[in-house]
Amino acid sequence: MEKWDGSAGTSAFHMPEWMIQFADQKQEFNKRPTKIGRRSLSRSISQSSTDSYSSAASYTDSSDDETSPRDKQQKNSKGSSDFCVKNIKQAEFGRREIEIAEQEMPALMALRKRAQGEKPLAGAKIVGCTHITAQTAVLMETLGALGAQCRWAACNIYSTLNEVAAALAESGFPVFAWKGESEDDFWWCIDRCVNVEGWQPNMILDDGGDLTHWIYKKYPNMFKKIKGIVEESVTGVHRLYQLSKAGKLCVPAMNVNDSVTKQKFDNLYCCRESILDGCSYWVGKGCCAALKAMGSIVYVTEIDPICALQACMDGFRLVKLNEVIRQMDIVITCTGNKNVVTREHLDRMKNSCIVCNMGHSNTEIDVASLRTPELTWERVRSQVDHVIWPDGKRIVLLAEGRLLNLSCSTVPTFVLSITATTQLTLEDEYVASLHLPTFDAHLTELTDEQAKYLGLNKNGPFKPNYYRCWL
Repeated sequence: MEKWDGSAGTSAFHMPEWMIQFADQKQEFNKRPTKIGRRSLSRSISQSSTDSYSSAASYTDSSDDETSPRDKQQKNSKGSSDFCVKNIKQAEFGRREIEIAEQEMPALMALRKRAQGEKPLAGAKIVGCTHITAQTAVLMETLGALGAQCRWAACNIYSTLNEVAAALAESGFPVFAWKGESEDDFWWCIDRCVNVEGWQPNMILDDGGDLTHWIYKKYPNMFKKIKGIVEESVTGVHRLYQLSKAGKLCVPAMNVNDSVTKQKFDNLYCCRESILDGCSYWVGKGCCAALKAMGSIVYVTEIDPICALQACMDGFRLVKLNEVIRQMDIVITCTGNKNVVTREHLDRMKNSCIVCNMGHSNTEIDVASLRTPELTWERVRSQVDHVIWPDGKRIVLLAEGRLLNLSCSTVPTFVLSITATTQLTLEDEYVASLHLPTFDAHLTELTDEQAKYLGLNKNGPFKPNYYRCWL
């Protein structure tokens, strides 16, 4: 079942503002606890920390020992130990992956070439929490090449490619991440990025809001000194809007998720390709288009009448989940909401139904309700489980209900280049123009008379301010 626009009822997708408002006060994100222990941590502390976004083809999945990286003493070739990764010896393999990704990320490489000598980000101290893959490594190293100091953690427990993290650590990046972190590890890694003697971050680059949440709750004085937050995901944007609505967001925040380049490229093309690789308009549109093209009969559930009408106009049947759940072969969530697929739905599914999630958070499918004595879990392979009922019925659960597309598949590097460059420049039209040479594309230029007639500068921008990710 597809959620057509990837939004929940109050999701930030439907917010008219591109730049999040801020006020002078600070406020709690929510009432979630922040006290942690070495061995356990309440799942309620974060709804996005455990969603899944890492490659099933990671070089390090089966070859490493079970020793926690926190218990290892590692140094890179320069003698630095300011990192925590699975195995620093995998750096060479990770470097090859990064170099391959660079070939398909022309805009970031062009920015390095144009601005590296000027160091426009000198003085920026960026603490980041994103999916650590070869593609995000290119973004991180571009930030460093432009003068920024960076410290980085992974935004969920399955997102990291261990060899890429090793390559970043070898090149001098303080990276704290490995695939398969516990939730306690997850927050420990974030804290190691933030809590550093003599180092005060002044910018946050977040994906999901957990890093922002941690700094806000644990280090309020540090949070007040932050100059700006860049947030990529609908989950993180939604949390920031909650804070802003209460009038207590004291930091300027940029909503990259609703930027034109994110919506029209990443949320469409990444999802369209990876849903087919993993099982595979916005998230739901990309999934629907891909499945329809493969000959599937696709039903759509939707809460928004405008998006619902779009789905109908594109030939999809709009239904309620309860109406068709017994007939579905594949159920896909991509809403950003919680309890979209409940235990009642799961009980009614047909034998061998595939269940997976394309939304950022792991709250959409009620997986916790499946961890009961009467149900048997059978691991088929990494990120694929059979959940078996007493009568023999089973469902195929992918990535334990976490984010599917990099848990069980990959995403197109070129499309991620568009999003990564938007995070860096926050200028949609400029980002698009940097990618056009890849296609040997040639833009038509307005004449002076045409520009005057339209009331535009002939060199742009061509979209109004509300169409971009700032006010």
